Amino acid sequence: MPLEKHFIIVTIDGGAAAGKSSTARALSERHHLLYVDTGSFYRAVTLYLLKRGLTPEDTEGIAEALRDPAIATRLRGREARIALDGEVPDAELRSREVNEQVSRFASLGMVREFLLDYQRGHAGFARENGFDGLVMEGRDIGSVIFPDADFRFFLEADPEARNQRRVHQGEQDSIAERDRLDTQRKTAPLVCPEGATRINTTQLSLNEVISRVSEIIDNPRS
Repeated sequence: MPLEKHFIIVTIDGGAAAGKSSTARALSERHHLLYVDTGSFYRAVTLYLLKRGLTPEDTEGIAEALRDPAIATRLRGREARIALDGEVPDAELRSREVNEQVSRFASLGMVREFLLDYQRGHAGFARENGFDGLVMEGRDIGSVIFPDADFRFFLEADPEARNQRRVHQGEQDSIAERDRLDTQRKTAPLVCPEGATRINTTQLSLNEVISRVSEIIDNPRS
């Protein structure tokens, strides 16, 4: 009887436009992993709160709004999508308003607490759906969500390179401001997790980043 394949958890952290999403999607396909973009979760919650007329300063209103919504996961191909009250937001997640507010909402402890167990639950979701593991990207995945993951990576790039990538993607994003908010927030700040593999993607092509990460996954240290 063949041995059961080891279920792996891969975390990819880093700032905006460092290459997390493209790398994670490629790893998902190459290693048959559930792809989880936690940034989309925070964007979905931001959109949910904005539609209710709330601002990051209205903590009482936010606490009330997050008390009841049904939260679930929908599988789209290899990607896990968040559903809030049955709705799976899509195009609106990259709107200017969400871009401007997501880091402010994400800095709130109550918002991060709301999503904490939900994010960790994707390991079970991946197993239930027959994946060989999951690759989760975000800003506190290897430090808070899965600190004992099998493989933890931190991608970074020079601000100018990241801004150029955003322009090429057709998005408007204040990378410097988001970095400041994400690194200075009190709850789960953006940091390179201790022991994670750090990769500067400024001068690397996407294929080079994917190859470097995959080589580590394919040849783990004994």
